[in-house]
Amino acid sequence: MSLRIVVRQPGGPEGLTAETFTPSAPGPGEVLLRQTAIGVNFIDVYHRSGLYPLPGGVPGVEATGIVEAVGDGVTTLSPGDRVVYGGLPVGAYAEMRVIAADRLHLLPAALSDDVAASTFLKGLTAHMLFTRVFPVTAGTRILVHAAAGGLGVILTRWAKRLGAEVFATVGSPAKADLARTAGADHVIAGRDSDFPAFIASLTDGKGVDFAIDGIGGTTLEKTFAAVRKFGTVASIGQAAGAIPPIDVTALGPLRSIALARPSVMAYSAEPDTYRSAGLAVLQAMTSGIIATLGQTYALKDAATAHADLEGGRTTGSIVLRP
Repeated sequence: MSLRIVVRQPGGPEGLTAETFTPSAPGPGEVLLRQTAIGVNFIDVYHRSGLYPLPGGVPGVEATGIVEAVGDGVTTLSPGDRVVYGGLPVGAYAEMRVIAADRLHLLPAALSDDVAASTFLKGLTAHMLFTRVFPVTAGTRILVHAAAGGLGVILTRWAKRLGAEVFATVGSPAKADLARTAGADHVIAGRDSDFPAFIASLTDGKGVDFAIDGIGGTTLEKTFAAVRKFGTVASIGQAAGAIPPIDVTALGPLRSIALARPSVMAYSAEPDTYRSAGLAVLQAMTSGIIATLGQTYALKDAATAHADLEGGRTTGSIVLRP
């Protein structure tokens, strides 16, 4: 028997329930994986709460593990291989799972299970944002919200590697040092801070070239005010709540800014993109662009992990250990 976490009814963290099950044997093109570390992401919260559909009832979109058995036709992997994956299909909150072999990347020996499981999907998100949504190069000015969080740290480190100037917001003064350690050039703390004015004062009133907003709620409209004319805002989440309807006049013509709503799930669902971007992320990880590992929780304590994440009581990336 094996343990997994299921959501029977959408709602709060208390809806995450541990149950035992018997894993099935891998079919053609599939692998049976014994998972060693499971990344926790805000999309897991969205699946649990019902904001996004959760087919199968088991949340989780990234993990590391060891191949236990392979199905017919699998020639690229063998039992004992260490692997990592991120993206669809959901179902990572489990000790064991069957998954298509082509979703798995071999994990370099230099990367620990916890680091890989807490970095891979965030790395795919950074790759998507910095290559497809807005090509970031030396001198690009970017705004990263929640820069002390798991994704914020990865975005900051990757952007600095590309030569960007990073403006960061964090939820409290205690988290400001974490953002600076990750490489942020300018940090403002406080959930209600006037970050558009802060950025304007440092850019001669121009604003940043590219802003990444995973906060949502009323923050997104404030983010528009922090971007230069003909800049871009990427809305990638809503940790602070649903995003109110947006009037297109908030984007232009006076401001002349572009709004993107990209999904790393859609990005990683493209087979060729997933292979090439995944390899680029693993290379970046081995060169030091990794998440700052925060709290770890036993798989059975997934509800506590969600409550802490939503309550702002975590820093860096968090993982579940089966």
